Amino acid sequence: MVDLLDTYIEDRNRIQPHHANNLGTAQGGYVLRWMDEVGAMSAMRFAGSPCVTAHINSVDFERPLEIGDIAYLEGYVYAAGRTSIRVRVRAFGEDPLTGEREQTTQSFFVFVAIDADRQPTPVPELTVASERGERLLAAATGNNNHSP
Repeated sequence: MVDLLDTYIEDRNRIQPHHANNLGTAQGGYVLRWMDEVGAMSAMRFAGSPCVTAHINSVDFERPLEIGDIAYLEGYVYAAGRTSIRVRVRAFGEDPLTGEREQTTQSFFVFVAIDADRQPTPVPELTVASERGERLLAAATGNNNHSP
């Protein structure tokens, strides 16, 4: 069994000009790539094996990330099947001077754990052993049309 908080991953990327579109904001593809990477790291930490992306729920881009902003990303496992792993991933714009954050993007990913032959392999059971874990679980399942 693996606790939800053990799957919690954070990452940061500074929005550079090469990440931007002609409006000076981050291209959605970069944000989605970073979200997929954080989700995969969370899934792999949970499964203890490599994981591949199987499904991405709708991606809601709520506000742009400007050049110079920090893209702060967080992801965590909130449910698991026999070989599949559901991960909530959110991106925030973080002010590099104050650390203040505002959510910019959210999605729910499904990963599949694979073995050395790239075949689906069973994953452990997810546990939740803290109030913070319970809050994260409630936030994921309360905001997701594909909750277990």
